[in-house]
Amino acid sequence: MGKKKKAKVPSNTIASNRRAKHDYFIEDTIEAGMVLEGWEVKSMRSGKASLSESYVIVHQGELYLHGCHISPLLSASTHISPNPTRNKKLLMHKKEISKLIGSVDRKGYTLVPVKLYWSHGRAKCLVGLGKGKKEYDKRATIKERDWQRSKARVLRHD
Repeated sequence: MGKKKKAKVPSNTIASNRRAKHDYFIEDTIEAGMVLEGWEVKSMRSGKASLSESYVIVHQGELYLHGCHISPLLSASTHISPNPTRNKKLLMHKKEISKLIGSVDRKGYTLVPVKLYWSHGRAKCLVGLGKGKKEYDKRATIKERDWQRSKARVLRHD
């Protein structure tokens, strides 16, 4: 008897920022919509987005996703010149934005994009409110993860 194969479930995740959890203590996450162009949506549907080296900036009371790289498809558009790293405006309620801006200004938090995903056919960005980790915090996190992994390995072989 062979092992059962798991059925592939289509994932709604486009891209995730794995460095965010390594570099920051993410204390709160908020979903934000995104203002995108047509070629960007087509590229994101084919999975050509990257959140590495991206961050959220506050400009005139609005939030922008800066440094998110969306590679243009060759067949997506012929009449425009796409900019793969243009700033994308994030859409949230005014009350949520003012709460985030207050946390960033007064408490020293950072806004970090954690994940891009589809929700009801619309592209969403999960924005994390995080505090930066020090080097010793990062080492402690790595040590804890290794301990959990070895503990699971021992329990699995018993």
